Parts: sequence; C-alpha cells; structure tokens
Amino acid sequence: MNETASQVRHEYAVEMLEITKKFPGVLANDRVTIRIKNGEIHAIVGENGAGKSTLMNQLYGLYHPDSGEIKIFGEKKTFVGPRDAIKAGIGMVHQHFMLVNTLTATENVVLGNEPVKGLNFDLKHSRQVVKELSERYGLYIDIDAKIEDMPVGMQQRVEIIKTLYRGAQIIILDEPTAVLTPQEVEELFVIMRNLQKDGKTILFISHKLNEVMEISEKITVMRGGKVTAELITKDTNEREIARAMVGRDVVLKLDKAPHKPKDVVFEVKDLQVRDNRRLEVVNGVSLTVRRGEVVGIAGVAGNGQTEFIEAITGLRKVERGHIIFQGKDVTSAHPRLLREMGMTHIAEDRFKYALIKPFPAYYNVLLGRHYKPPFAKGAFLDHKEIKRYTAELMEEFDVRPRIIEHLGGNFSGGNQQKLVVGREIKANPKFMVVAQPTRGLDVGAIEFIHRQVLRMREQDVGILLISMELEEIFSLSDRILVMYEGKIMGEVRPEETTIEEVGLMMAGKKLEEIRGGKL
Repeated sequence: MNETASQVRHEYAVEMLEITKKFPGVLANDRVTIRIKNGEIHAIVGENGAGKSTLMNQLYGLYHPDSGEIKIFGEKKTFVGPRDAIKAGIGMVHQHFMLVNTLTATENVVLGNEPVKGLNFDLKHSRQVVKELSERYGLYIDIDAKIEDMPVGMQQRVEIIKTLYRGAQIIILDEPTAVLTPQEVEELFVIMRNLQKDGKTILFISHKLNEVMEISEKITVMRGGKVTAELITKDTNEREIARAMVGRDVVLKLDKAPHKPKDVVFEVKDLQVRDNRRLEVVNGVSLTVRRGEVVGIAGVAGNGQTEFIEAITGLRKVERGHIIFQGKDVTSAHPRLLREMGMTHIAEDRFKYALIKPFPAYYNVLLGRHYKPPFAKGAFLDHKEIKRYTAELMEEFDVRPRIIEHLGGNFSGGNQQKLVVGREIKANPKFMVVAQPTRGLDVGAIEFIHRQVLRMREQDVGILLISMELEEIFSLSDRILVMYEGKIMGEVRPEETTIEEVGLMMAGKKLEEIRGGKL
C-alpha cells in the first residue's frame, strides 16, 4: 500500500478520542484519549487490567468502542473487524504468534492474500516479495524454513514481515520482547528503528521499563482504564513511569541481604526427560539447591524448562537419572508425596496447574491441602475454617478484591498470582519450585512477589527459580544456571557475570567458550 498524501501530511498517525469500553462488571477503558505522532515509536505501559490490550484490540478491530472515535491519519474510521484495520494500514504482532507451524515462512507471510499465476499459487513471486521485504528492513530470515524449525526470534520476524506485506504503516507490537534473548531484543530494536526510518509508526506495549526507556520517544501510562501520564522518554525515568503505573513509589530492584545457605535440600543427578512427542528435551541435567538459597535457571522458552519442572514436581515421568529431596530418592514420585514432604510449586501456567477458574477463591487456596486438618474433618470440609483462612491469606498477600467468594478466573493476572503464591508459601515449604512467577505482571505485583521469594530465602527455604526474565534471575538468584536445548550451558554468580554473558549462554554458547577456556 502506498502512502496517500494525507498520510504523509497528517501530524498524527493514530488518534483515539474519548474511547470508552465496558465489559460485564468492568469499565476497561474510561474516556481514553491517546494521540500517536506519525513516524514515532510510542510506548504504552500499565498494570495488568489497566486497559492497554483492550485499547489496542479496538484499534485493530477486534473490539468495538462503546463510545468515542478513532482517526487514522486524520480520517475517522469504524472497524467492523481486523480486515478493516489492515485495510487502513494497521498491523498487529500479537504476544502469541498467529503462525501455521507446518508452513514455510513465505507461505505464512502470504497466507490469505496469496499471489496467483493463472489459477495457481505463485510461489516464485511470493518468495521474491518476502525476500525483498526481509532485506529492506533487516528482517533476515530463511524464507523456505518451516515455522516449527525456527527459533522464536525468527518467528517474530515472520510476523512483522506479514504485517508489512499487508501494507502496514502503523505496527502494534504487543509485549514483543517477552520470549527473546537479550541479543534478540537488541536485534528487534534495530529492526524497529529501520521501520521508523522508513516512516512507519510503532506502538510498543511492554512491562519492561528499561526497554521502554531505550526504544521509545513518548510513553503513555494507563491505570484503571484511564491515562495517568503522557511522558517524553528523554525527560523521564523508570521510577516516574512506575509511580504513574501503580499510583505509589515502587522499589524496582530489591536489595538482597547476605544469607548463608545451609545443607543441600534438593538434588538432581543426570536427569533425562522426554516430551509428549517422545523427544529427549532434558539431557543430563545435574544441580543442587541448599536451604536458604535461590538457584536461578535462565533460558528462552522451549529449551526443556517446562518438562524439567514437570519431572521434578512429579508431573512427568523421568527417563533416567535421580531426584533427591531431603536425602530421599523421589524420582517419579507422586506430587502428593512431594507436597507431604514439604515441596511446593508455583506453576508457570497458573490455569493449567495452579488455579481452577470457575472455583471461588476459598476453594483455590485449599488445593493440595483439601484432605487435611484443619480444612477437613474426616470426609467433610470445614467451610468455616476454610473461609477464615482464605480471608487471612488474602489480607496477608494483598489479593484484591478481598472477596473470598470471587471466582478464580475473575481476578486480574497479578491477583491470581498472589493467590497462588500465598497458597504455596503458607503451606510452610522446605523447598519451592518457582516457575515464571511474574510472567505478564506489572511492576507493583512483581515487587510484591520478589519480596515474598526473598522472605522465604531468609527463612531457610531452598528455592529453584525458573524464569525467562533476566532481570528477575539476576535480582533474586544466589547462583545462575543457563539451560539451552535441555542442557546446562554453565553456572555463574550474578555478581561475577553480565547479562550479555548469560544471554550468549541462552543462545547456545557454553561458558567455557565465552570465556575463552579461562574459567
């Protein structure tokens, strides 16, 4: 799509004026006005449930505003669906990619808008167009590789090329760095700047304030469905953005008090695990965790961490190797036995393993302990005690709203996580598996959960932290292991390494190679 004269001339690429959007019981956007200048990189930040995604989904035609208007390059638009938004020059790269794994990069880019020659799909022309687009913007990909064979960073590039192929002048990037290594994030920022040089307008939705500071020119902050601040990036700082997001001062990096670890509480020896396709995804992993220390496992998603967590918590069969907890071999033990022994698990997927959405809060905090006193008297639940305990937990862990009957699925992401964290901590564990504890959470909830992890460390609980967030790994861990394709690439201490070094291990380099054999 060629830019029209109005697109070149008009000061604003996007104007969303007095946008209101209600869902049952929720005012998601409350008379929101946001203006994005033509050709700028504009960040939109806010807590979970602040209304960012709802606003962007209206811009992309997935939702329709109850009131207010949308202007694109000065022209009022009404989008019936995404097709109308695409026609108006808007592209969106979702956090969870919309790609077909069994098709090639080229086939994914042109899918739904394929060039034809006569009655047949013109693959040769498609390949040429995709190749030209990728080279023009520095989006280097193997145009003939299947999506399932590509690393996540490459898949994201295919998504961006797809928006460009459809003529996007305005590109919405929803949490684009969540699944990338530090090196891939830098590459994405180069691509964003190339797109900007070509006159594209980019809306960057992110929780990561350091990235917002690095790549954007302007920042819109949302809280409770409203715009609370419009900031010029060069004139602000992370602390001011965080304050506008949560309405109070936030400690962005907690001080980790010195703490001397005790004896080994948990050990894994030469662990081998297969995935559901029977492929070996954990290959010879060994590690120890002592009481009173946090051992962090860093790595990009899909490198065996999920299957490793499932194996050590009794959710997946171990092929080879041993898991030792408190001196006992618990390889392939039942999850209930592990819980009885003092292991708790903050699951990476709270809906699959941690919460039952249709259950009220008071049943959700009971999971895993429902058969034990004081919550059970013989075969019957003691509802009075359960509700008292739930109210106490919600108060202690700041779960909002403080309604014990509130359904698990109706809490915001941050409050769902606080409910899960509270349940696992109040079970008085000796060892905790903490997986992706702040995935998708805002700075206020992140600060709270980090405090809880460090509190358990001070109480001599052994903690295995698995996270894709490098800042989280560096902030909380006493030792860091990096996992790549089911193997440990190296072990480092946070004070003796750099984010770049860990990033290289996340991309498959062994520590010995990075340090030139000088360990």
